[in-house]
Amino acid sequence: MDLLILTNILVEITCHMKFILFCFALTLLTTTTIAQKANDALLLDMYQNQKYKEAADYLKSIYTEPIIDMKVLSRFAYTYQMAGKPVDALAYYQRMYNQDSTNLGVLFNLAGINANRDDNAKAILYYQKIIAIDSLNFNVNKQLGRLYHFKSDTVNTVKYLSKANKINPEEAEVASELSGFYAFQSKFKEADVVLRHALAADTTNIILIRSLMKLNYNMGKFPATIKFCKTLLELGDNSADNYNKMGSSYYALKNYECCIEAFLLLPTIFQTERTYYLTAISFKKLKDYGKCLEYLDLTLKQSISPNTYAYYSEMADTYQTTHKLKAATTNYQKSLFFEEKPMVFYSLASLYDNDLKDKRNAIKYFKKYIDSKPPVKEKDYVEYSQSRIKVLSGK
Repeated sequence: MDLLILTNILVEITCHMKFILFCFALTLLTTTTIAQKANDALLLDMYQNQKYKEAADYLKSIYTEPIIDMKVLSRFAYTYQMAGKPVDALAYYQRMYNQDSTNLGVLFNLAGINANRDDNAKAILYYQKIIAIDSLNFNVNKQLGRLYHFKSDTVNTVKYLSKANKINPEEAEVASELSGFYAFQSKFKEADVVLRHALAADTTNIILIRSLMKLNYNMGKFPATIKFCKTLLELGDNSADNYNKMGSSYYALKNYECCIEAFLLLPTIFQTERTYYLTAISFKKLKDYGKCLEYLDLTLKQSISPNTYAYYSEMADTYQTTHKLKAATTNYQKSLFFEEKPMVFYSLASLYDNDLKDKRNAIKYFKKYIDSKPPVKEKDYVEYSQSRIKVLSGK
């Protein structure tokens, strides 16, 4: 969710800043109040051909420090910003801010650049200054809500998202995010009102329908959850979460056939211990015991890490190193229970041979090691095992 929110923030900031920068450029190239040292036609040609670095170098050759004219400073700030040099751009915007701390264009650019650089504290500072001037600015309230979310400040997150929602209750993303926080606080009624108000203005908005689906699921309203899941499928949303919530809702309603059908549509990569378990129990309720056992087996495999054998093997080796031989033996056996790896057989054989002086078990596990068909690179281990079997057997 955080990744999606971050992406949306950057997109919106970029779009908003493009408009602001356009206004800046237009002002810069049409003004007649500044000293006309720079060739505006040449500068405009550089901008149009996206030669911003050359434009910055050109401006540096024309204007010498100290520069105090706001319009000249704004030319530098805009040019460096478009040249992909945010640090230089920030320096010029800061100089403009020092002269006029209420200039909205400067504040927007300072906030936007800092947000793009993940300097959320400074971005919040400048957005707060904009709010002090224009408290009903929807986009700024929205950005503040999201930036406070990254700071894990739920109170301010809800505060600013709520303000944005009051300014524009039909905007889907704010409605969805605000409802999510209301739901987290168990304010289900408030969440539902926010979502349905926005959905009334855009009845096929997938973001809103998905949020309503999740809200109803969290409220235990499973028939409504299924209804929204089906609507999402009709709109082309084949997400794993959609099938997961649908299958779980059918299971809660004891509609086991539909539960199985929903979970079988879930790609293997998205199957979990829980989805396999619910599928298994659904087959059991339908008296299909063969399928039940098949999915219970998948449940077990999903619940156990494929590296469990390695963890036990490492524990065993550590116990062996510290001469805690009984614990070492137990953990080697546990490792083999989860997966029979050739080298674990070899390690256990060596333990019985060298540390425990147990010939019978040493021979047993050397043979198991050889029979497990070790890779070619372990040829020396195989030959050693064969020689130890002969010696221990007295042959």
